[in-house]
This record gives sequence, C-alpha cells and structure tokens, in this order.
Amino acid sequence: MKPINSSGHQIHFESGLKPLLDLLDANKYSKIFVLTDINTSEHCLPLFREMLDDFNGFDLIETDPGEENKNIDFCIGIWKTLLDFEADRKSLLINLGGGIITDMGGFVASTYKRGIDFVNIPTTLLSQVDASVGGKTGIDIDNVKNMVGTFSLPQAVFIETAFLKTLSERELLSGYAEMLKHGLIADKAYFDELKIQQPEAVTARQIYRSVEIKNEVVTEDPKEKGLRKILNYGHTIGHAIETYFLAEGKNPLTHGEAIAAGMVCEAWLSLEHDSFSEADLNEVTAAFSRLYPHRQIPEAAYDELIALMQSDKKNEDGKILFSTLEKPGKCTYNHATEIDKIIGAFNYYNQHP
Repeated sequence: MKPINSSGHQIHFESGLKPLLDLLDANKYSKIFVLTDINTSEHCLPLFREMLDDFNGFDLIETDPGEENKNIDFCIGIWKTLLDFEADRKSLLINLGGGIITDMGGFVASTYKRGIDFVNIPTTLLSQVDASVGGKTGIDIDNVKNMVGTFSLPQAVFIETAFLKTLSERELLSGYAEMLKHGLIADKAYFDELKIQQPEAVTARQIYRSVEIKNEVVTEDPKEKGLRKILNYGHTIGHAIETYFLAEGKNPLTHGEAIAAGMVCEAWLSLEHDSFSEADLNEVTAAFSRLYPHRQIPEAAYDELIALMQSDKKNEDGKILFSTLEKPGKCTYNHATEIDKIIGAFNYYNQHP
C-alpha cells in the first residue's frame, strides 16, 4: 500500500519498517529511545526488533499500562529518564504501543527541551486508526481525558497489521468503534460494510480507509478550529462515560465501548436535524447493539456525567457542544444542547440494550 501523505510526514502501511531504517540513516540521530509499556515490551518489542533486522541501537523506556497512568507523574518519570540518558535535541523518541503510549510519548517528545523528533508505531487497532494520526498529543488531569497536550506532528507513522495478532477480541472491538465512527461521519458505504462483520475480520484495506478519512479531515483543519470537530462524534458523552466508569474502578469500559455508547446517545441527539430520521437512529443503534456490551448508565450518575461534559475542551461560552449526524455518512459540529436533551439521550441508551 502506498504511504499516505499527512502534513509534512508520511503514514506507512505494511512496509516492514524499512522506511524507519531509512529515516534513522538520513537523520543521524544522536540517541534513539523506544517508549513502551510493560505489555508492549513483552508482546510487540520482539516483532519490532525482528522487523528492523535485530536493530539494537536504542535505549528502552518502559512504563506501566493503563489510562490511569497517562498523567503528568509518568511524564516526569520519562523526562527524567531522558535527562539521565543525556538525551539532547537531536534525539529521537519512538513510541511503540497503543494510544496511551502515542498520546503520552508525543507529549513528552514535543515538550522535552522544547521539542525532539518522535515516530509513532501504533500496535493496537485503536491507535492505528485514531490516536497515532493527526498530531494530537495529551495526558489526563484528574481523570479528565487529554486536558493537557499539544498539536505536534511525528516524523512518520508506521502501521503494521502484524501487531494486531497480539490483541484480545475486546481490544479489537475498542478500535473498531472508531472505524464505525469514520463511516458514520464521512462514508456511509464504509459504515454499511463494517456494521455486518466482526472486528477480528478487519482488513488492512479497511484500516487504510479509516486513516484516509481521518487524514483528510485533520489536513483541512489541523488545529481543530472547525471541521476536525466531526471526529469527536460520540466522544462528548463517550468520554464522560469512560471517565465515570474509570473513576468508579469497577470493571471500567474500554475507550471503544464508551464511545460506542456515546455514539448511540449522540445519534439520538441527531434527531434535532430534520434530515436525520428515526430509521437512521434505529440503524445506528442496531449496529452498536449487535457488537458492543450494554452497560446501564446509573441515573444517579447523570449529574456527574454532565459536570464532566462541562469540562470538555470543545465547549464555548459555557455551552456543551456536540457533533451530530445529518444522516449516516455526514456529520456537522458545534451544536449547543440543553441539559434535558442530554438526559433524554442517556434514557434512550438505557432503554435500548
């Protein structure tokens, strides 16, 4: 597959990482670091080494896995490690892992000594189709997702489906939610294709299509001033749900499970558009009901969820803003929504397992 050009860098597909060796040779980095979490070190680092012909010219920085560790304390630990290893501004950080690693690693690299080069090698379906593409980096503050971060582009992104063989069915399902979102906001035929298959049947071509869609949007609006907000469809409510269950600490939802719930809720809100019909809502609801487990949203949590949404980065003038569907395959943004409507969306979701 040919690389996708994205704002001065390339997203490579199924290249066996050969272009990474070319990049290293061309830039003559003073030091190379690979950031992983413990799970990635065990399951993906051996394949990474194999793809680079047993290349060992790097220092490994390893962190703990999990969204709860995507915070400033772990960043401080990584910055201190870079200092201890005398990393200078001619160093390179390779982020090998899922979205937490690419989000946090990109943030660390973009701020260390005012910025060093980094490369993303996403190893989960979620990070391949979403987190590693578009130049967003970030960490969480007090369980609120991605509240501190930068827009900073990697030198390159490398997508290798071989890494997906290390994933559980639940992890594949998490990334699949973002692919379904890409179809809902930009390509109805793509959504129709995905909604009737299983996540484990995902193909490299489908991953490529998701990256194409996201790249087209972020290239037009790199700093999320307008069109890029459509990529947040399902995320205003979904992030709040994800944060709530993570804070509860009892069987937290994956990102994709929470966003799937958010997309059903925000499909209900899309009925405000005359062009979005009950039939459209039923189609979206049925697609996610078939694939995703239903977790009841406690009515006692409604106020907390709304408070979380009021912290959302996309809000303006104290109004909670949503991206909603005009129809499956077309999305618009900056729709201010009243609290009673949001509660109505929660109730709709709870009534449609």
